[in-house]
Amino acid sequence: MRPYVLVVEDEDSLSTLLQYNFEKEGFEVGVAKDGEEALIMIEERTPDVVLLDWMLPKLSGIEVCRSLRRNKEKKKIPIIMLTARGDETDRITGLDYGADDYVLKPFSLPLLFARTRALLRRTNPSIVEEVIKMGNIEIDTKALRVSINKNQVHLGPTEFRLLEHFMSNPGRVYSREQLLDAVWGRNIYVEARTVDVHIGRLRKILNEKGANNPIRTVRSAGYSFEISE
Repeated sequence: MRPYVLVVEDEDSLSTLLQYNFEKEGFEVGVAKDGEEALIMIEERTPDVVLLDWMLPKLSGIEVCRSLRRNKEKKKIPIIMLTARGDETDRITGLDYGADDYVLKPFSLPLLFARTRALLRRTNPSIVEEVIKMGNIEIDTKALRVSINKNQVHLGPTEFRLLEHFMSNPGRVYSREQLLDAVWGRNIYVEARTVDVHIGRLRKILNEKGANNPIRTVRSAGYSFEISE
């Protein structure tokens, strides 16, 4: 069964672009032009994920988000807020009102696809395929295989877990301590510099195989994983 995504966007060119590309990615897509229409469509059929513009006619994205979180039957619907409002206070507001993720316009479509699938894997993993794709990198989480440009790449177990974590959470910056908790586990003592060693190994293999340096070092913060279009 294809995941059903509801695009709530009043800009026709953008909603058409999202509908076309999400359908190409294997999603079933509904489109609402304003906040009131979105709530009506959600009442008629519960989407697997909502892509919700902040600035909407009739009801804003924040009001739609707040309405859904107050609804006992609909409050667990995953919501990704799409907005040009990039101030930290705006992001905090969106998340406080119940958005699960926050993507700034203009955005990369591969990044949006990856963030959508990552959210679905957390909330409804049964409907998401076991293969994660970003750019020319593909990871089969069940068969434990990685390929770049359709050619299989051999990774050590730690490097594989690092890559899976990064590709499941693209664009987010993780500190060394956060990566230690996510990849090595909270109950295992490993020095933070060990992360740098394994990041270096993973980065070297990916770059040698043509992955175009997707691991970004964020000074004084950690690492993030991004694919350039």
